[in-house]
Amino acid sequence: MKSKNFTDTNIEEVKKLNANSGLSFNEVLAEIARTGGKGTAIYSDTNPEQVRKANRPTTD
Repeated sequence: MKSKNFTDTNIEEVKKLNANSGLSFNEVLAEIARTGGKGTAIYSDTNPEQVRKANRPTTD
């Protein structure tokens, strides 16, 4: 069954095309954050404390 709104747009077709159109805006921001983008820290999955610990000089 084709779902249409008042402008006669085939909503199911639009959803299908959108699903195949590539990354979403948030997916792009997350990818930029993972690869070192500036100003995207809120999208990063990096644990800052783990990075600080790894960057501390060792006393060995």
